[in-house]
Amino acid sequence: QLQLVESGGGLVQPGGSLRLSCAASGFNLDNYVIGWFRQAPGKEREGVSCISSGGGRTKYADSVKGRFTISRDKAKNTVRLQMNSLKPEDTAVYYCAAVRWYESSWPTVRDFDSWGQGSQVTVSS
Repeated sequence: QLQLVESGGGLVQPGGSLRLSCAASGFNLDNYVIGWFRQAPGKEREGVSCISSGGGRTKYADSVKGRFTISRDKAKNTVRLQMNSLKPEDTAVYYCAAVRWYESSWPTVRDFDSWGQGSQVTVSS
């Protein structure tokens, strides 16, 4: 299993932006599907975005399409989630996760086998 470390969370006003980063040491993240998930208090963990190994394909939840962008920084072995036009309903703990995946379909939350510790994102005025 990978050791993943998220960074970049914080408090932001509605309409603001944050960028989350997911880093790993000792492993090339480019060989893994990386997902971003979030969990708000009292709610189930939900998928936010995924990026394929190599970065050729991306997927977004309908609730964040057009506002969030997932990308790889291969030089820094990092996956980022740029979050713009943030809304109070985006408030949650955000987790990155990784899995070696060889199927054409996207992995589900249960398929991911390495998880970061989580990063709090709070959108509030």
